[in-house]
Amino acid sequence: MTAGALARRGFSDSIRALRLVAEAGLDAQADTDVIDALAAAPDPDQALLGLIRVLESDADPDEVLDALREDRELRARLCRVLGTSPALADHLVRHPGDWRELRGADAARSPEQEEVRRGLMHTVGADPNGPAPVADPAVSEDGSATALRHLLRVAYRRRVLRLAGRDLTGMCTVDEVAAELADLAASVLDASLAVARAEHPEDAALCRLAVIGMGKCGGRELNYVSDVDVVFVAEPVEEPGSDEPVDEQAAMRAATRLATAMMRVPSETDAEGTLWEVDPALRPEGRNGPLVRPLSGHRAYYERWAKTWEFQALLKARPIAGDAELGRAYMDVISPMVWGAANRTDFVEDVQAMRRRVVAHIPAGEAERELKLGPGGLRDIEFSVQLLQLVHGRTDERLRSGNTLEALRVLSEHGYVGRGDASGLADSYRFLRRLEHLLQLERLRRTHVMPDSAGPEGSEHLRRLGRALGFTADPVRELTGARRRVSSEVRRLHEKLFYRPLLNAVARLPDEEARLSPEQARDRLEALGFVDPGGALRHLESLTSGVSRRASIQRTLLPVMLGWFSDSPDPDSALLGFRQVSEALGTTPWYLRLLRDDVRVAERMAWLLGTSRYATELLLRAPEAVAMLADDANLARHSPRVLAAEAEAAQRRYDTAEESVAAVRALRRRELLRTAAADLLEVSSIQEVGSALTDIAAVTIEAALRLAQNRVVAASRDEPLTRVCVVAMGRFGGGELTYASDADVMYVHDPLPGVDKGAATKQAMAIVRELARLLEMPAAEPPLKVDTDLRPEGRSGPVVRTLESYAVYYGRWSQVWESQALLRAKPVAGDPGLRQAFTELIDPIRYPKGGIDSSAVLEIRKLKARMESERLPRGADPTLHTKLGRGGLSDVEWVAQLTQLRHAREYPDLRTTGTLEALEAAVAHGLLDEEDGEVLAQAWKLASRVRGMVMLVRGRGGDSLPTDLRVRAAVAGAMGCGGDDEDEEVWEGPSDRLTESYLRTTRRARAVMERVFYDD
Repeated sequence: MTAGALARRGFSDSIRALRLVAEAGLDAQADTDVIDALAAAPDPDQALLGLIRVLESDADPDEVLDALREDRELRARLCRVLGTSPALADHLVRHPGDWRELRGADAARSPEQEEVRRGLMHTVGADPNGPAPVADPAVSEDGSATALRHLLRVAYRRRVLRLAGRDLTGMCTVDEVAAELADLAASVLDASLAVARAEHPEDAALCRLAVIGMGKCGGRELNYVSDVDVVFVAEPVEEPGSDEPVDEQAAMRAATRLATAMMRVPSETDAEGTLWEVDPALRPEGRNGPLVRPLSGHRAYYERWAKTWEFQALLKARPIAGDAELGRAYMDVISPMVWGAANRTDFVEDVQAMRRRVVAHIPAGEAERELKLGPGGLRDIEFSVQLLQLVHGRTDERLRSGNTLEALRVLSEHGYVGRGDASGLADSYRFLRRLEHLLQLERLRRTHVMPDSAGPEGSEHLRRLGRALGFTADPVRELTGARRRVSSEVRRLHEKLFYRPLLNAVARLPDEEARLSPEQARDRLEALGFVDPGGALRHLESLTSGVSRRASIQRTLLPVMLGWFSDSPDPDSALLGFRQVSEALGTTPWYLRLLRDDVRVAERMAWLLGTSRYATELLLRAPEAVAMLADDANLARHSPRVLAAEAEAAQRRYDTAEESVAAVRALRRRELLRTAAADLLEVSSIQEVGSALTDIAAVTIEAALRLAQNRVVAASRDEPLTRVCVVAMGRFGGGELTYASDADVMYVHDPLPGVDKGAATKQAMAIVRELARLLEMPAAEPPLKVDTDLRPEGRSGPVVRTLESYAVYYGRWSQVWESQALLRAKPVAGDPGLRQAFTELIDPIRYPKGGIDSSAVLEIRKLKARMESERLPRGADPTLHTKLGRGGLSDVEWVAQLTQLRHAREYPDLRTTGTLEALEAAVAHGLLDEEDGEVLAQAWKLASRVRGMVMLVRGRGGDSLPTDLRVRAAVAGAMGCGGDDEDEEVWEGPSDRLTESYLRTTRRARAVMERVFYDD
């Protein structure tokens, strides 16, 4: 056999391989069976090198080679193990002769659970038939407990080696592998407890101790390397010669020492490495609770204090070691509480919190490579199955299995899940678990993250995994493609799993599967968070009944969308809104194609409909706008120039001013929806939201002003007598409009040469009145209210003034607060020359030479204090009012504006109408400490976002965090506030997190404001 022949068989370094074949004592021509077995390994080079190491360590290498030549099954098992797991190769080198574990009848069959237990008990010299087996150190070489523990660990590795041989040659399924690993772990714990009894005989005499397996071990679906989750329960024994039990506290202390000693055996490290960690964190009160409790203590905790997620964890509980009778008693007490958990009032909220917690656990950058927690991973399947079990296991005892695949099979058999869907999830689960097993076998380390394909090392690792799974043509491409397909299928079925039988019940479609009763369907909807499950059923029936193409697409979409609805703050509103949009657009061809081909649109629509009344109302006025949800680029704000051109084109299509302005207001409504969607989907920042709302308001006013001018001039059969411009003030001028903001404006006009000022003013007044009428007239489109209260002399002053009148007023009568108000003045519509002239007029007033004097500073401070005491609404909490409250918008804006009044003449970049831009400029010039500037900016952004979200969620404005806890929770959910603390066992709700964050941020901003604003 040549090097080329070895290369064709899969050896990467064929020249080196040819040399090693000779070193191993193999004949390249005669031993083709052995070489072919090595070549069939996931990594042929690694298998060959491992074989040489085994031969070098063995006292009789010829025996090994002869056995390989004669025994085809041994040949396949040993080569696959060596080419997959360097860790097991190391074991074979440490223990010459253990290659025989892969030979013979025992290596070819899966042992029974009791057989494994008895074998490990004999290893430590314990009687497996005893009520409380005790190990005998004399069976070890030196009679020490350390040697005894080492014996047990070596015996465990041999069992794993034998299992890996069968696993890697396809002699057992992944289900059987996981079950055997769980049984092996349970047997190790039982034997470890026997060792602990030998080390602590006085403690063993005081108590009975049962070990309850949780998680994957409890469900008999353990990995090769995984933490073994356990819970301990103990009871005192009777005093010798007495009917009275041992003191309970003494018994618990003894049991704790036994449990601790037991956990050390598999967790400690010696030449065999660490087997796995024993993790008791799922016990009552977690790591803060006692390691061992009596049965009564467990009962009391779960009856009074346990959270829903703890019952979900107990779904997999089973006795695995120790006192079997006590273990059964524990299950008798706990099981009724587990299967009644879905009746708890906080069931849905707790399950949703658990789901958010799972998602939050994914490390940054690993989501796509995570087999367990990532999108389309194992946790998606397990979570779905467990929630279905909790919902329906209350009344159907057939569903009460701790094993995922067994539970999925029963759910399918009895009509809770479609057979095709269950089969797809089961196949995906097996694929992901097999991949996870292969990853862990390599180094016998706990991992469930796929190698990074970037770089030669990651690519080579993927090649080995692909070959181990049978992908031979292009292992890396085939493996990554299969993983991608499986993840996509799991993501789809993860949502659909809950709801397909529900739709069968509602739509009454002919189907061979068993259907849920209406009562069961209501239970399922209620478990998902629907307040009115009866109403939801009616909506579903309306959407899915019939044989139309629309109904067919809805039947495909709704199983997925119900899950998305349930993730939103208001699932009932989301489903109702979806029905209304679908009824308006259901027969439109593009809408059907969009929903069928791009589920991202449906997912985003579900979130908007269930989160925002404001967005829902906008969408229902023009359902065709749903198309913009297809891509982030569609949600990006349009430039003012593009919007202005579109507004002009819309105006030209109509003959009357009312129709034209309605078209422009429809354009604004579309942009409001675009902005709201981008805000809720976190595509835009709070600054971009303010800019977008300001731009469309300015374009709308500009278009309405043109219409008003044309109409007034045409009605009077006269020529234009004056130039008019609209000056934006307040948040409008600052580019910081919110969804609920009025447009604060001032009107300026300048009579044309030779025109009577009185006639010009009369025409200007008519124009601005017509402008306001067009913008606010009743129509299907949302109105734009203009507010002129910030004009000179306020409500008592004229609505519109000439440029000359403004100059006279500001020259004689203006006060410091008006200079402050002018800081945010920005002409946005009307005659360009007049806009420029007005800007030149007010610049010296708002940016005074040398800055404002100390008396003006004092007056501003008095005004701020007076505003806080007088303008805060009665009964409002000053710590939660976003506009006038402590650390809110007003605090930040007055700091920025006082800095501008003092220094804007000196520093041109302070001459801005935007708050954040002013803060940045102040920091850049050393007028404000950088840390103070950041604190103020964060408070301003948070208060602005809260204010905007209140409007989006409720559909009406509000300046405070809502006092209604449900509304506040909805606002928090819309803002993305959720549990993300990995170590936190009692999670705060989104409402608590938002409130805490808001109070913390505004407290810091208030402290900065008081120091900077009131002190020189």
